Amino acid sequence: MKRHFNIRWQLVIYDFVILLLVESLLLVFYRSGETLSTRGIVTQGILTLACIFGARIIGNVYGQIWRYGGIQCYILLLAADAIGFLWHLLLENVLPIEHISFARLTAIDSMNLLGALAIRMIYRYAYKCGNSETPFGRFLNQLLRVFAGPNIIGEKHADTKKIKIAIIGAGRIGVGLAEELLNNVASAYQPKCFVDVSKEKVGREIHGIPVISENEATFELLKDLEIQEIVFAIPSLSDELRKKLYEQYKHAGYKIKVYDYPIMSVAEKKRHLREFDIEELLFRKPLVVSDDATNAYYRGKCILITGGGGSIGSELCRQIAKMQPKQIVILDIYENGVYDVQQELRLLYQDKLKLEVEIVSICNRIGLERVFATHHPQIVIHAAAHKHVPLMEKNCIEAVENNVFGTLNVVELSEIYNVERFIMVSTDKAVNPTNSMGATKRMCEMIVQSHGKSQTRTTFSATRFGNVLG
Repeated sequence: MKRHFNIRWQLVIYDFVILLLVESLLLVFYRSGETLSTRGIVTQGILTLACIFGARIIGNVYGQIWRYGGIQCYILLLAADAIGFLWHLLLENVLPIEHISFARLTAIDSMNLLGALAIRMIYRYAYKCGNSETPFGRFLNQLLRVFAGPNIIGEKHADTKKIKIAIIGAGRIGVGLAEELLNNVASAYQPKCFVDVSKEKVGREIHGIPVISENEATFELLKDLEIQEIVFAIPSLSDELRKKLYEQYKHAGYKIKVYDYPIMSVAEKKRHLREFDIEELLFRKPLVVSDDATNAYYRGKCILITGGGGSIGSELCRQIAKMQPKQIVILDIYENGVYDVQQELRLLYQDKLKLEVEIVSICNRIGLERVFATHHPQIVIHAAAHKHVPLMEKNCIEAVENNVFGTLNVVELSEIYNVERFIMVSTDKAVNPTNSMGATKRMCEMIVQSHGKSQTRTTFSATRFGNVLG
């Protein structure tokens, strides 16, 4: 591959000035008993410049982006200067020029290297801390403007109205977030402080950002720092402490976010700031209902899910698809929702899952019977229903027709076609119902219960769902 050199000439100029100063001090003013003619000083100075800059350019030292530079960049600079030092020794013995002592040559190269390292560290620190509003931060801002040019400063500080955040956690993930925000010109966030419990970290600074304890993170201090949002960056934080901190900052009026870090090797997993998921607000781990016995029960069977395009029905489709069923039949009257589920499952399982979609209303007895006669389901999960309380208050007739008589159709056809198990998805609003929707669902439960007492092959059951997650 052809190599391209993209040299930062401003940095070359600074290094050139530093080397001229070092040579002036050690070749002209500091003699140490060693006499050099004017010609010798000039030739030694030119040779030093040629060797040092030749090695740095060949080693692509000036092709590094120093504001992101890690230890490897500094090692590269050190190696280039060491090679330049060896070249100087070799050429000095080959060319007809005046020699200087090894000690003086070592001093020239060492001081030059020290100056080059210092200017790079100052640049990197100024770039990271130049957006600070303190007098020292403004000084660094101006220093960076002189060093790197007005264009970078203009890009870096084009948006001065950044959202000021406090990061909960000064560990690897929290520090990674702060560094990413500081280095990202387009970032909308500015980290102002870390909040941590580690006594080793509290009272110190990371990338110029102070680390304070939970006790110090009073609302007065956060107000002084102009904090607008709180970011949780501790994946291992206990549920109790997470709940405590969440409620503490939420009640104080702060917007709270979570920093996702790719701890799993999943291609779709990306780092980003996001709102708290509703599952996380439980402050406990969700119950796992899919065990070996459940998987074995559904494995190899034909399963009909009515209302399969709805919120509950679609999630049932996703869960059962993992259990290796013989076939899933998704039945719904609303084609948009069921189409989305169909495409999602086909994309995930392709030919490994036999999937059929039937667009039929449960009130259509003839169309519903056709579905049973075609697929002969072994398990029916009845999730189809009108569920919105305010809408059903104004449409009571439709609620009764769809929920009550539609359920009756599915129940009777399940008996006729010898379905092994009928499971109805009911609601907690069926308990002492105070609205039309709840009343119709209670009637559905009574239908299921009455048919459950009949001497048929089908086992009937109903389960009441409250406000569910997944």
